[in-house]
Formats: sequence, structure tokens, C-alpha cells
Amino acid sequence: MKVVYIILGIIIALFVISQIYFMSSQKNIEQYPFNVVKTYNDFEIRNYEATLFTSVDLSTNNYDKASNKGFSVLAGYIFGGNDKNEKIAMTSPVAMTLDEKTTMMFMVPKKYKKEDLPKPNDQSIEFKEIPAKKVAAITFGGWANNEKIESYKKKLIDALDRENLKYINKFYFLGYNAPMEVLNRKNEVIVELE
Repeated sequence: MKVVYIILGIIIALFVISQIYFMSSQKNIEQYPFNVVKTYNDFEIRNYEATLFTSVDLSTNNYDKASNKGFSVLAGYIFGGNDKNEKIAMTSPVAMTLDEKTTMMFMVPKKYKKEDLPKPNDQSIEFKEIPAKKVAAITFGGWANNEKIESYKKKLIDALDRENLKYINKFYFLGYNAPMEVLNRKNEVIVELE
């Protein structure tokens, strides 16, 4: 019985150490820059800066299928799948459009200009310059899935309608955590405002 407790203790210690590592490494990841304009009970209004993204279009709007496929393609590029075999730093959050089809996007670190980026080995990867925009954002924790994303999208729409704030039908899901992170998970649904 003593051996079982020792093994269990080691597993718990490794889990805690790994989660602390993931949380501390998040602090060093470059994030999509924005300023908070106004905070409401359920959401906030933000101004995002114009930013360059790598992107891949996917033929599905199913979160699980799109996130696995899109992440694999874009991670391949930043982990060296390019004409220079150059590694590019991971950024946060990972963005996904909420449309009939999904576009997944990784923000390009600020030190790069579009013309300086290595050419992707995968021809489905494109570079997109997203202009500055004003959005409404609602935050939720835990693991994202189709139902949760749709539920928070509806909550955001209801909150905007209550406040009589006009939006355009450009919704995005933002995921902030690595797949192995269990604690302090953060997700958002954002929508562009008129």
C-alpha cells in the first residue's frame, strides 16, 4: 500500500510542477495587443491594434475538427516547416473565425514584417494583415467545445442587445492555453462592433 501512495504522490507532484511551468511560460508569450475601452458586467469593449497573422482556411466549422487540423498546420510552420527551417515564437491567443467555414490564425510576433517571414512549406498557409478594430469580448474558463462557444456567443449577443450596442456578424473564438494546461484556462468569444 505504501508503494501506491508513493506513486500517487509522484504523479501529483509531476502534475503540479507541469502546471506551474505552463502558467509561468504563459507570461513570456507575446499577446494580441489591445486596450480596454469599457467594462460591463458580462463583457468588455476593447480596441485591438492592427496585427499580422498566419492563417489557414478549414472546410469545417466544427471546433474539435477545425482546432486539431488548423493547429497542426500552423504549428508545423512556426516549428520550422518553412523554407528557412526557422522557428518562430508561439503567440497567444489562437484565433478562430466562427463562420460556415473556419479560419484559424496565429499572431505573428511583432519583430517580423510580412516580407521578412519565411515561406511556408504548406501552401494552404496565408499571411493576413488584420486592421485595427473595436470588439466586444466575453470570457469563459475550462475546455472549449462547440456547445460552450455557441452558448457564450449567444450570451454576448444578448448582452450587446441589452446595452443597445451594434455589431457586425464577425465573431471569433480566442483560446489562450496550451492543450496540456489544465488550470486557469481562458477562452473568449469576440465580435466586431460597428
